[in-house]
Amino acid sequence: MIIGVLKEHAPETRVSLVPEVVAALVKMKVTVWVEHDAGANSFYNDDAYTSAGAEIKDDTEIKGGADILLAINPQAISGNIKPSACLLGVYQPLFNVQQMQDWANAGYTIFSMDTIPRTTRAQSMDVLSSQANIAGYKAVLLAAMTYSRYFPMFMTAAGSIPPAKMLVLGAGVAGLQAVATGRRLGAVVEVFDTRPAVKEEVMSLGAKFVEVEGAADASKAGGYAVEQDEDFQRRQREKIHEHIRKSDIVITTAQIPGKKAPVLVTTPMIEDMRPGSVIIDLASVTGGNTDLTKNNETIVHKGVTIIGNSALPGTMQADASKMYSKNVLNFLKLIITKEGGMDLNFNDDLVKGTCIVHNGQIVNDRVLSLLPAQTTV
Repeated sequence: MIIGVLKEHAPETRVSLVPEVVAALVKMKVTVWVEHDAGANSFYNDDAYTSAGAEIKDDTEIKGGADILLAINPQAISGNIKPSACLLGVYQPLFNVQQMQDWANAGYTIFSMDTIPRTTRAQSMDVLSSQANIAGYKAVLLAAMTYSRYFPMFMTAAGSIPPAKMLVLGAGVAGLQAVATGRRLGAVVEVFDTRPAVKEEVMSLGAKFVEVEGAADASKAGGYAVEQDEDFQRRQREKIHEHIRKSDIVITTAQIPGKKAPVLVTTPMIEDMRPGSVIIDLASVTGGNTDLTKNNETIVHKGVTIIGNSALPGTMQADASKMYSKNVLNFLKLIITKEGGMDLNFNDDLVKGTCIVHNGQIVNDRVLSLLPAQTTV
């Protein structure tokens, strides 16, 4: 079996496999083809890949001959790909339904790593968590670089500097890493989340948990947030407004799979913040958690800087690629035989849950439910 690694299109800086993971696959009797300079933006050169046992090929040869094609983003998937190929990456199928249908029509099998069930067994394959960890870390560093004041408390001969007050909206992987990083830098941190179950984790990191009673039960949502009713949303906005006006830094991370990100920070809230304050919105790619967020843009509204950036893992591309490729390797172990062949065992809940398209059909129920009526099979 041949696994092909494609070079990502700009602005993506990561690569699907790093050399050490290539070496592991070669030991599993798999042939690995890597497109020329595929890892260059992540600081992994072609020599490192060949030393690990890979062959350097051009994209035409890889697309026409590989059994499994690895590309993080769908933009790299084009040209003459053999119809029986398996494609594996992070394709956001709930937002790219027509793309999934087009790929089904082309005869590909699609595995989207962002849909893997969030179970204990899947933790080593959870690309959302591994990349969110980086995003939470870099969000706080970006905020610290942008903020016009210190994060920690300073007592100097010129007077005392109070610590920055940071509010984190969403205590998932990104949020918890933001809390930990903010605390290391000396900020006073508060955290809001609709899931009471995360309160203990938040407090263990030295932050205060801000709670609104009456949230919808998220215990069966696989670790994700769920939509809340209007009454809860009203009380939620009031509570966030109460705390945000006292905050210097706000990190927003709230997303709901397949839906627009919830707006948690309104324009009046932003206008109540102190000039010089900073908001980093990690949910910008799905609409953002503020009224004013623009994806991949920085705007200043009445002295408050709002940075919309959902691509922070790409600013730590070497480690981001390493973590992502380890996730991919652990998933590939589920479908690679001892002889180095491929066995798509759909009795495995992780294989089934990650598969979006197979045998010319969309097989993921959630994606199927989003298809226009005229294309539903």
